[in-house]
Amino acid sequence: MKKLLFLLSVLLIFSCVKEQEKEVNGVEKKSELSIIRNYKPIEEVLPAFKKETESWEEYTTLYRFFDRFKKTSDNEALSNALELRDLVMNLKENPKPEIFDTPSFNTRIDILNNEALRLADMTFIPAIKAEEITKQTDKVLSAFSAVNSKINAVFSKKRFEDEIDININYIGLDTTKIDSISRITIDKKREEKILKKKNASKEELLKRKKFSKINKRSNEKI
Repeated sequence: MKKLLFLLSVLLIFSCVKEQEKEVNGVEKKSELSIIRNYKPIEEVLPAFKKETESWEEYTTLYRFFDRFKKTSDNEALSNALELRDLVMNLKENPKPEIFDTPSFNTRIDILNNEALRLADMTFIPAIKAEEITKQTDKVLSAFSAVNSKINAVFSKKRFEDEIDININYIGLDTTKIDSISRITIDKKREEKILKKKNASKEELLKRKKFSKINKRSNEKI
């Protein structure tokens, strides 16, 4: 009887110790998940180009939502993960401005979508580690930075094409020198320059004719 009581006492003590360990581990995990993480700042769309994206509703909504991830804990990141997934999917599936409807830009959106899906999947993993959430959140932020970087690049190229005055003599040289300029833009600028030269020639011819008539009249009077 004494042996049985002793055995039960040992089992009870062992059970209590295990339960305490679980509670301690649970508290430690909760504490770690609540730590505020300072992530690398998201690359912003340049101020000069922000107005160009204002009419793109899906993007501006997602852009504002990312404010929640600038300083966040792993718990908060997970609590926002499902909504983030839906917003990114909405961006991907809805029509985008024509200037962004290119394979390279769509690739950036696909990468962002994949990273957002992975973060959302972590909300269903009970034993997920804090470091795994932190790492995946960082990947999501980097993917969104890549999208913004591409937006800046697209508008910078467009501004360059709109403002550049291509020298006609430059065209016809090594084509690697004009890889960054679209063929359509080059043709357009070339036509504009040729037309400008024609108009200048016409004006010069009219001036010469007018001057010739004046000289002729002066000679007749003499």
